[in-house]
Amino acid sequence: MANTSTRTLRLLSLLQTHRYWPGAELADRLGVSARTLRRDIDRLRELGYPVQAQRGVDGGYQLAAGAALPPLVIDDEEAVALAVGLQAAAQNPVEGIAESSVRVLAKVVQVMPVRLRRRIDALRVMTVSAGWGNPAKAAADPSVLTTIALTCRDNERIRFTYTAADGRTTERHAEPHRLVSLGHRWYLVAYDLTRHDWRSFRIDRLSDPQSTGARFRPRDLPTADAAEFIQSSLDNVSPQSYRTQVLVHAPAEEVRTRIGRWATVEETEPGQCMVYMMTDSLDWPIMAVGTLDADFRVISPPELLTRFHTLGTRFTRAQ
Repeated sequence: MANTSTRTLRLLSLLQTHRYWPGAELADRLGVSARTLRRDIDRLRELGYPVQAQRGVDGGYQLAAGAALPPLVIDDEEAVALAVGLQAAAQNPVEGIAESSVRVLAKVVQVMPVRLRRRIDALRVMTVSAGWGNPAKAAADPSVLTTIALTCRDNERIRFTYTAADGRTTERHAEPHRLVSLGHRWYLVAYDLTRHDWRSFRIDRLSDPQSTGARFRPRDLPTADAAEFIQSSLDNVSPQSYRTQVLVHAPAEEVRTRIGRWATVEETEPGQCMVYMMTDSLDWPIMAVGTLDADFRVISPPELLTRFHTLGTRFTRAQ
């Protein structure tokens, strides 16, 4: 008979693989008596797992939904599937879950055996994602995101190679603060130890991040949070970037389904919502809003309204 801890984990794994287990069959799979099985079930309940029991000759057990999410036990195949799915979510962020995907991915990869990491890397390298537009702009290596997320979490200094917009490459030594997903790009907010100031770094221009293992005491950001720091940085150094705001006369949920991956959608009233986008080109929000098949009104910037008028005139001449 396995020791109690090992047997409890085995029991939990079995309960997660089937909706319902007859008591006799479950005890047989574990190689224990019905009485020992009941004690193990009680132990899981004490740990917060809501196990329901059905009494009688044909009685058994099943794992029910609880008020909180307890730890899960997953096998190798499930771990690989989970990590690959999180990588996909990080590369093609869906509104509201991009940063969460990276945090969970960092936790999973940290405890994953090397043999499974190799399988995940092979899947990532040999898989090509297809989509409309320019996917290269949104590309962010999940392994880079994971490494940076861990250094942010553990307050460990990091070294990496960074390529600026003009093509110059420099070696950076920094204290990472937060990863931010904004528009279709990922950014790192960090304190640059060479320049002795806060900086933002585009992840698609960052390569070979390595933790130095040196811990640091977190500094105070000059803004309320990392997202505000990125937005203010873009305002100062990227005059070609646009923050667009469009009022769309369509239900928010319907709009999220269509373009929620690339925009922030907020309901203003039933059947109407506000769509926000951060982009380097006005062509993309024009195309996104145009696919909604709904009336809309441009709130900002004025350049977007002008662009709509220009295209509208051109389309009218195409009769």
